[in-house]
Amino acid sequence: MQTSTDTIESQSNSGTRRRVFSGVQPSGDSQLGNYLGAFKGWGDRQDEKENFLCIVDIHAITVDQDPEELRRQTRELAAMLFACGLDPDKSTLFIQSHVTAHAEACWILNCVTPIGWLERMTQFKDKSTGLDSVSTGLLDYPVLMAGDILLYSAHEVPVGEDQKQHVELARDIAQRFNRIYDELFVVPEPVIPEIGGRVMGLNDPSVKMSKSYSHIRGHAVRLLDEPKEIQRSIMRAVTDSENEIRFSNDPERAGVNNLLGMYKVMTDKIESEVEADFADARGYGDLKKRVAEVIIEGLAPIQKRYYELMDDVAELDRMLAVSADHARQVSEPKLQEMKQAVGFVLPDHSRS
Repeated sequence: MQTSTDTIESQSNSGTRRRVFSGVQPSGDSQLGNYLGAFKGWGDRQDEKENFLCIVDIHAITVDQDPEELRRQTRELAAMLFACGLDPDKSTLFIQSHVTAHAEACWILNCVTPIGWLERMTQFKDKSTGLDSVSTGLLDYPVLMAGDILLYSAHEVPVGEDQKQHVELARDIAQRFNRIYDELFVVPEPVIPEIGGRVMGLNDPSVKMSKSYSHIRGHAVRLLDEPKEIQRSIMRAVTDSENEIRFSNDPERAGVNNLLGMYKVMTDKIESEVEADFADARGYGDLKKRVAEVIIEGLAPIQKRYYELMDDVAELDRMLAVSADHARQVSEPKLQEMKQAVGFVLPDHSRS
């Protein structure tokens, strides 16, 4: 019998696009780091890869959430992702809780995942430190993430460095399930962009630009910031005393490297072209001014489309519903294979 893995591999060998799964939590304001590290790449590769992009609201409730705030942020994130270039005719962008296969797959995978694997997860250790009580969901977060990925037979999972360990766990879970039961799962690979995958804070280029530091003035550019605010943030960015505008691996020059990396991804240029653009620059003031200009220019159409979608929530919900239907068409057969493999009696829908 040909397995799912055989089918996916044979499709890939025949020229079918490789499948990509990505997830993003609906929390906080989307920042330039999110766009350069993830959102832009998702849109850029739509014609090359088959994208499944999930707003992971089930993951979000592993920590305390205000229900109304969660609903608002979920829609806002969906609108932002569409505005950043995701085409519903090319990419499947859906809300996790709209596809019940994710929760069911998580339970089945729980039953083949040793608890020790979860207790060694770095993010669990970090997020649980100092808490009087930790939810089971927070511990189990990586298994749900594995289910997200494996349901879609994803070859690639674009992630930041901080999520790489979770994808490696998904690989371990897939391989363990494949050994115990049928060879059902494609074993996914984490993909970390060289530049853009880790955009650093403007105020401190030694830490990743993150929603966790959004309360610190000058840390990040938000995607909905006004042009004047973007310019102010970039002009305050930390640099160094050398006044030399070139890429460098020197940690002392991380601030300049960060600004050049932003410019590189925003303009889709290679490093030599970026350095040539600044050959006539008169110091870091010119660097910051030009970086601010390309960011403002690049975000303008995104902001316009975002507000259009938020003014028509019915259309936004319709787009999400269509994508959820497609996600169910792909994930439900895989879930049925999982149930069959572990010995469940499948319902006879022909009698209904």
